[in-house]
Amino acid sequence: MENSDTAGGKQEVATESGSQTENTQHTQTKTILFFGNSLTAGLGVEPDQAFPALIQDRIDSLGLPYKVINAGVSGETTAGGKSRINWLLKNPVDVFVLELGANDGLRGIDTEETYKNLQTIMEKVREKNPDVKIILAGMQIPPNMGQKYTTRFQNIFTELAEKEDVALIPFLLEGVAGHPDLNQADGIHPTVEGQKIVAENVWEVLENELEPAEAL
Repeated sequence: MENSDTAGGKQEVATESGSQTENTQHTQTKTILFFGNSLTAGLGVEPDQAFPALIQDRIDSLGLPYKVINAGVSGETTAGGKSRINWLLKNPVDVFVLELGANDGLRGIDTEETYKNLQTIMEKVREKNPDVKIILAGMQIPPNMGQKYTTRFQNIFTELAEKEDVALIPFLLEGVAGHPDLNQADGIHPTVEGQKIVAENVWEVLENELEPAEAL
């Protein structure tokens, strides 16, 4: 999502998250790609405090052979994501977590355009790996754009998840949005404590898409 710090340019994170001990390096055979905006990038917190890194910590603690790639870009829209995704697909992706759309909503971009862009991104990912598991992160926006637009925006994610038969995180910021103590001064980006809650929201869906070590 955008704020005054990102309006002049984008801040990109494309790193492997979490500890890479000798014991886990040879077992992490599959890749989880988090593809999103500044919420994924962890704007305002340290890289190891962002929710993708916290997911890696959980995976490592369970001995699951997955590595997390954080491909979050601050200020990213669905149109920007659609243009960027091909570059990231040069490497294999086994689980794809799509967290885009919030900046579209804040800008009042036509919801049909947002829907089509998200759909195209998923299609491109599937073209590269038909067996990929896709998770879509649902998002909501403040009501200042009008109730009709706000409702339509929220419905994009449920409708798209059903049509494309992908797992859905109902609302990425559930339990965080609207809580000043869990958000930074901009009221948009989670604090360190807020990131922990977001990670739990993601894990609740993601854990069902991961295979146990012995199955890989």
